[in-house]
Amino acid sequence: MSKPTIYSSADQIDFKLEDLSSMPPPNRVLMVEPTYFDVEYVINPHMADQIGMVDTIQAYNEWQHIKDAFENIGLEVITLEGVRGLPDMVFTANQSLPYIDQNGDKFAVMSRMHAEQRREEVAWFEQWYRQDGYEIFHLDENNSSFFEGMGDAIWHPRKKLLWGGYGVRTSKSAYEEISRLLDVPVILLHLVDERFYHLDTCFSVLNESTVMIYPDAFDDSSLQLINSQFDLVIEATQYEAVNLLAVNATCPDGKNVLIQQGCTDINKKLRNHGFQVHELSTYEFLKSGGSVFCMKLLLW
Repeated sequence: MSKPTIYSSADQIDFKLEDLSSMPPPNRVLMVEPTYFDVEYVINPHMADQIGMVDTIQAYNEWQHIKDAFENIGLEVITLEGVRGLPDMVFTANQSLPYIDQNGDKFAVMSRMHAEQRREEVAWFEQWYRQDGYEIFHLDENNSSFFEGMGDAIWHPRKKLLWGGYGVRTSKSAYEEISRLLDVPVILLHLVDERFYHLDTCFSVLNESTVMIYPDAFDDSSLQLINSQFDLVIEATQYEAVNLLAVNATCPDGKNVLIQQGCTDINKKLRNHGFQVHELSTYEFLKSGGSVFCMKLLLW
Protein backbone atom coordinates (compact mmCIF):
# COMPACT_ATOMS: atom_id res chain seq x y z
CA MET A 1 0.00 0.00 0.00
CA SER A 2 1.65 3.20 -1.17
CA LYS A 3 -0.27 5.57 1.06
CA PRO A 4 -1.09 4.48 4.61
CA THR A 5 -4.62 5.53 5.43
CA ILE A 6 -6.79 6.05 8.48
CA TYR A 7 -10.43 4.95 8.19
CA SER A 8 -13.10 6.26 10.57
CA SER A 9 -16.32 5.41 8.70
CA ALA A 10 -17.52 2.52 6.57
CA ASP A 11 -18.00 4.67 3.47
CA GLN A 12 -14.27 5.49 3.47
CA ILE A 13 -13.20 1.87 3.01
CA ASP A 14 -11.57 1.61 -0.41
CA PHE A 15 -10.00 -1.85 -0.20
CA LYS A 16 -10.98 -5.49 0.08
CA LEU A 17 -9.43 -7.64 2.78
CA GLU A 18 -8.26 -10.22 0.26
CA ASP A 19 -6.28 -7.53 -1.56
CA LEU A 20 -4.23 -6.51 1.49
CA SER A 21 -0.72 -7.83 2.04
CA SER A 22 -0.51 -10.94 4.16
CA MET A 23 1.22 -11.27 7.51
CA PRO A 24 2.18 -14.58 9.18
CA PRO A 25 0.33 -15.54 12.36
CA PRO A 26 2.28 -15.02 15.60
CA ASN A 27 3.93 -18.16 16.95
CA ARG A 28 5.09 -17.00 20.37
CA VAL A 29 3.50 -15.59 23.50
CA LEU A 30 5.14 -13.19 25.95
CA MET A 31 3.90 -13.30 29.54
CA VAL A 32 5.07 -11.71 32.82
CA GLU A 33 5.00 -13.67 36.04
CA PRO A 34 2.45 -12.21 38.49
CA THR A 35 4.88 -12.15 41.43
CA TYR A 36 4.00 -8.54 42.25
CA PHE A 37 0.47 -8.45 40.84
CA ASP A 38 -2.10 -6.73 43.07
CA VAL A 39 -4.62 -3.89 42.90
CA GLU A 40 -2.72 -0.95 44.39
CA TYR A 41 -4.54 1.97 42.71
CA VAL A 42 -7.65 2.67 40.63
CA ILE A 43 -7.26 3.55 36.95
CA ASN A 44 -10.38 1.83 35.58
CA PRO A 45 -13.87 1.17 36.97
CA HIS A 46 -13.18 -2.53 37.58
CA MET A 47 -10.50 -1.67 40.16
CA ALA A 48 -12.82 0.34 42.40
CA ASP A 49 -13.10 -1.21 45.88
CA GLN A 50 -10.53 -3.90 44.96
CA ILE A 51 -7.36 -2.40 46.45
CA GLY A 52 -5.59 -5.09 48.45
CA MET A 53 -8.24 -7.69 47.62
CA VAL A 54 -6.18 -9.97 45.34
CA ASP A 55 -5.43 -13.51 46.49
CA THR A 56 -1.87 -13.60 45.19
CA ILE A 57 -1.50 -17.38 45.48
CA GLN A 58 -4.68 -17.95 43.50
CA ALA A 59 -3.58 -15.34 40.96
CA TYR A 60 -0.34 -17.24 40.35
CA ASN A 61 -2.27 -20.49 39.89
CA GLU A 62 -4.59 -18.83 37.37
CA TRP A 63 -1.63 -17.38 35.47
CA GLN A 64 0.06 -20.78 35.32
CA HIS A 65 -3.06 -22.40 33.88
CA ILE A 66 -3.22 -19.73 31.17
CA LYS A 67 0.45 -20.31 30.32
CA ASP A 68 -0.21 -24.06 30.13
CA ALA A 69 -3.20 -23.48 27.84
CA PHE A 70 -1.09 -21.55 25.33
CA GLU A 71 1.55 -24.28 25.34
CA ASN A 72 -1.10 -26.98 24.92
CA ILE A 73 -2.31 -25.44 21.67
CA GLY A 74 1.22 -25.32 20.33
CA LEU A 75 2.57 -21.84 21.08
CA GLU A 76 5.96 -21.11 22.57
CA VAL A 77 5.59 -19.12 25.80
CA ILE A 78 8.33 -16.72 26.89
CA THR A 79 8.15 -15.48 30.47
CA LEU A 80 9.65 -12.39 32.05
CA GLU A 81 10.00 -11.77 35.76
CA GLY A 82 7.69 -9.23 37.31
CA VAL A 83 9.07 -6.02 38.77
CA ARG A 84 8.36 -4.82 42.29
CA GLY A 85 6.23 -1.68 42.23
CA LEU A 86 4.72 -2.46 38.81
CA PRO A 87 1.68 -4.61 39.69
CA ASP A 88 0.02 -4.26 36.26
CA MET A 89 3.11 -5.32 34.29
CA VAL A 90 1.46 -8.76 34.11
CA PHE A 91 -0.94 -7.34 31.50
CA THR A 92 1.57 -7.71 28.69
CA ALA A 93 -0.77 -6.65 25.86
CA ASN A 94 -0.42 -3.00 26.83
CA GLN A 95 3.21 -1.89 26.63
CA SER A 96 3.89 -2.36 22.91
CA LEU A 97 2.71 -3.21 19.41
CA PRO A 98 4.88 -5.83 17.63
CA TYR A 99 4.98 -6.13 13.84
CA ILE A 100 6.72 -8.23 11.19
CA ASP A 101 7.30 -7.10 7.59
CA GLN A 102 7.42 -9.06 4.32
CA ASN A 103 11.18 -9.65 4.76
CA GLY A 104 10.73 -11.17 8.20
CA ASP A 105 12.19 -8.13 9.96
CA LYS A 106 10.61 -7.51 13.34
CA PHE A 107 9.59 -4.17 14.84
CA ALA A 108 7.89 -2.92 18.00
CA VAL A 109 6.14 0.38 18.62
CA MET A 110 6.52 1.16 22.30
CA SER A 111 3.54 2.48 24.22
CA ARG A 112 3.08 5.84 25.86
CA MET A 113 0.90 4.88 28.80
CA HIS A 114 -2.01 7.08 29.81
CA ALA A 115 -1.77 6.25 33.52
CA GLU A 116 1.35 7.52 35.26
CA GLN A 117 1.40 4.41 37.46
CA ARG A 118 2.15 2.20 34.44
CA ARG A 119 4.70 4.24 32.49
CA GLU A 120 7.79 2.56 33.93
CA GLU A 121 6.63 -0.82 32.59
CA VAL A 122 7.47 0.09 28.99
CA ALA A 123 11.26 0.19 29.39
CA TRP A 124 11.37 -3.41 30.64
CA PHE A 125 9.64 -4.60 27.47
CA GLU A 126 11.86 -2.48 25.25
CA GLN A 127 14.87 -4.13 26.85
CA TRP A 128 13.51 -7.58 26.02
CA TYR A 129 12.63 -6.61 22.44
CA ARG A 130 16.14 -5.33 21.79
CA GLN A 131 17.65 -8.58 23.07
CA ASP A 132 15.30 -10.51 20.77
CA GLY A 133 16.29 -8.61 17.64
CA TYR A 134 13.36 -6.22 17.24
CA GLU A 135 13.83 -2.71 15.89
CA ILE A 136 12.23 -0.20 18.25
CA PHE A 137 9.97 2.70 17.39
CA HIS A 138 8.84 5.42 19.78
CA LEU A 139 6.09 7.93 19.16
CA ASP A 140 7.34 11.45 18.48
CA GLU A 141 8.19 13.00 21.85
CA ASN A 142 6.74 16.30 20.60
CA ASN A 143 3.38 14.60 20.08
CA SER A 144 1.19 14.51 23.18
CA SER A 145 -0.67 11.36 22.07
CA PHE A 146 -1.12 8.39 24.37
CA PHE A 147 -0.90 4.83 23.02
CA GLU A 148 -1.42 1.59 24.95
CA GLY A 149 -0.13 -1.06 22.58
CA MET A 150 -2.16 -4.14 21.77
CA GLY A 151 -4.64 -3.24 24.44
CA ASP A 152 -6.03 -0.87 21.81
CA ALA A 153 -4.27 -1.79 18.54
CA ILE A 154 -5.22 -5.22 17.24
CA TRP A 155 -3.99 -6.88 14.03
CA HIS A 156 -6.50 -8.39 11.65
CA PRO A 157 -5.50 -12.07 11.42
CA ARG A 158 -2.98 -12.75 8.66
CA LYS A 159 -3.41 -9.27 7.19
CA LYS A 160 -1.46 -6.03 7.36
CA LEU A 161 -4.46 -4.18 8.75
CA LEU A 162 -4.70 -2.64 12.19
CA TRP A 163 -7.87 -2.08 14.20
CA GLY A 164 -7.30 0.93 16.46
CA GLY A 165 -9.39 1.66 19.53
CA TYR A 166 -9.39 5.17 20.95
CA GLY A 167 -11.34 7.43 23.28
CA VAL A 168 -10.40 6.25 26.78
CA ARG A 169 -6.68 5.37 26.98
CA THR A 170 -5.24 5.73 23.47
CA SER A 171 -5.42 9.00 21.54
CA LYS A 172 -6.97 9.04 18.08
CA SER A 173 -4.02 11.03 16.75
CA ALA A 174 -1.52 8.28 17.72
CA TYR A 175 -2.71 6.11 14.84
CA GLU A 176 -1.67 8.59 12.18
CA GLU A 177 1.93 8.23 13.33
CA ILE A 178 1.68 4.45 13.74
CA SER A 179 0.23 4.08 10.24
CA ARG A 180 3.17 6.00 8.81
CA LEU A 181 5.77 4.15 10.87
CA LEU A 182 4.56 0.69 9.90
CA ASP A 183 3.10 1.55 6.49
CA VAL A 184 -0.24 -0.08 7.30
CA PRO A 185 -3.88 1.06 7.11
CA VAL A 186 -5.75 1.57 10.39
CA ILE A 187 -9.50 1.26 10.98
CA LEU A 188 -10.48 3.45 13.93
CA LEU A 189 -13.02 2.30 16.52
CA HIS A 190 -14.35 4.80 19.05
CA LEU A 191 -14.80 3.46 22.60
CA VAL A 192 -17.62 5.18 24.48
CA ASP A 193 -17.85 3.33 27.84
CA GLU A 194 -15.05 3.64 30.43
CA ARG A 195 -15.70 0.09 31.62
CA PHE A 196 -14.32 -0.94 28.23
CA TYR A 197 -11.23 1.21 28.46
CA HIS A 198 -9.22 -0.83 25.93
CA LEU A 199 -10.35 -2.25 22.60
CA ASP A 200 -9.36 -5.73 23.75
CA THR A 201 -12.11 -5.66 26.39
CA CYS A 202 -14.89 -5.40 23.79
CA PHE A 203 -13.43 -6.57 20.45
CA SER A 204 -11.85 -10.00 19.94
CA VAL A 205 -10.92 -11.03 16.40
CA LEU A 206 -11.29 -14.81 16.16
CA ASN A 207 -10.26 -15.38 12.53
CA GLU A 208 -10.16 -13.46 9.27
CA SER A 209 -13.95 -13.41 8.94
CA THR A 210 -15.21 -13.62 12.55
CA VAL A 211 -15.15 -11.20 15.47
CA MET A 212 -16.66 -11.22 18.95
CA ILE A 213 -17.79 -7.85 20.36
CA TYR A 214 -19.78 -6.10 23.03
CA PRO A 215 -21.73 -3.66 20.81
CA ASP A 216 -22.63 -1.07 23.46
CA ALA A 217 -18.95 -0.24 23.94
CA PHE A 218 -18.86 1.45 20.50
CA ASP A 219 -20.51 4.34 18.72
CA ASP A 220 -22.69 3.67 15.66
CA SER A 221 -19.99 4.52 13.14
CA SER A 222 -17.62 2.01 14.70
CA LEU A 223 -20.26 -0.72 14.64
CA GLN A 224 -20.81 -0.07 10.96
CA LEU A 225 -17.08 -0.42 10.32
CA ILE A 226 -16.96 -3.72 12.20
CA ASN A 227 -19.97 -5.12 10.35
CA SER A 228 -18.54 -4.03 7.01
CA GLN A 229 -15.37 -6.13 7.41
CA PHE A 230 -16.53 -9.32 9.13
CA ASP A 231 -18.91 -11.96 7.79
CA LEU A 232 -19.80 -13.06 11.31
CA VAL A 233 -20.12 -10.75 14.34
CA ILE A 234 -20.78 -12.62 17.60
CA GLU A 235 -22.22 -10.39 20.31
CA ALA A 236 -21.69 -10.85 24.06
CA THR A 237 -24.38 -10.05 26.61
CA GLN A 238 -23.99 -7.11 28.96
CA TYR A 239 -23.60 -9.36 32.01
CA GLU A 240 -20.83 -11.49 30.53
CA ALA A 241 -19.04 -8.55 28.91
CA VAL A 242 -19.08 -6.35 32.03
CA ASN A 243 -18.76 -8.86 34.88
CA LEU A 244 -16.69 -11.62 33.26
CA LEU A 245 -14.85 -9.62 30.57
CA ALA A 246 -16.00 -12.31 28.14
CA VAL A 247 -14.70 -10.42 25.11
CA ASN A 248 -11.20 -10.16 26.59
CA ALA A 249 -10.66 -13.61 25.13
CA THR A 250 -8.04 -14.62 22.60
CA CYS A 251 -8.01 -16.94 19.60
CA PRO A 252 -4.37 -17.29 18.52
CA ASP A 253 -4.93 -19.85 15.75
CA GLY A 254 -8.41 -19.17 14.41
CA LYS A 255 -10.03 -22.12 16.16
CA ASN A 256 -9.07 -22.32 19.87
CA VAL A 257 -10.64 -19.62 22.05
CA LEU A 258 -9.19 -19.04 25.52
CA ILE A 259 -11.80 -17.29 27.64
CA GLN A 260 -12.83 -16.58 31.22
CA GLN A 261 -14.84 -19.47 32.64
CA GLY A 262 -18.58 -19.14 33.16
CA CYS A 263 -19.40 -17.18 30.00
CA THR A 264 -22.30 -19.51 29.25
CA ASP A 265 -24.05 -17.53 26.53
CA ILE A 266 -21.05 -16.50 24.46
CA ASN A 267 -19.39 -19.91 24.83
CA LYS A 268 -22.49 -21.59 23.42
CA LYS A 269 -22.39 -19.23 20.45
CA LEU A 270 -18.70 -19.90 19.92
CA ARG A 271 -19.18 -23.67 19.96
CA ASN A 272 -22.14 -23.40 17.61
CA HIS A 273 -19.83 -21.69 15.12
CA GLY A 274 -17.20 -24.43 15.36
CA PHE A 275 -14.72 -22.90 17.81
CA GLN A 276 -12.99 -24.96 20.48
CA VAL A 277 -13.58 -23.20 23.80
CA HIS A 278 -11.06 -23.39 26.66
CA GLU A 279 -12.51 -21.93 29.86
CA LEU A 280 -9.96 -20.47 32.26
CA SER A 281 -10.28 -18.83 35.65
CA THR A 282 -9.06 -15.23 35.71
CA TYR A 283 -11.15 -14.07 38.67
CA GLU A 284 -8.22 -12.50 40.52
CA PHE A 285 -7.20 -10.54 37.42
CA LEU A 286 -10.77 -9.41 36.77
CA LYS A 287 -10.39 -7.36 39.95
CA SER A 288 -7.89 -5.24 38.03
CA GLY A 289 -9.96 -5.15 34.84
CA GLY A 290 -8.09 -7.76 32.84
CA SER A 291 -8.53 -11.32 31.62
CA VAL A 292 -6.91 -13.68 29.12
CA PHE A 293 -6.17 -11.29 26.25
CA CYS A 294 -4.64 -8.67 28.55
CA MET A 295 -2.27 -11.20 30.08
CA LYS A 296 -0.42 -12.15 26.91
CA LEU A 297 1.35 -10.59 23.96
CA LEU A 298 1.34 -12.53 20.70
CA LEU A 299 4.47 -11.96 18.64
CA TRP A 300 6.94 -13.50 16.21
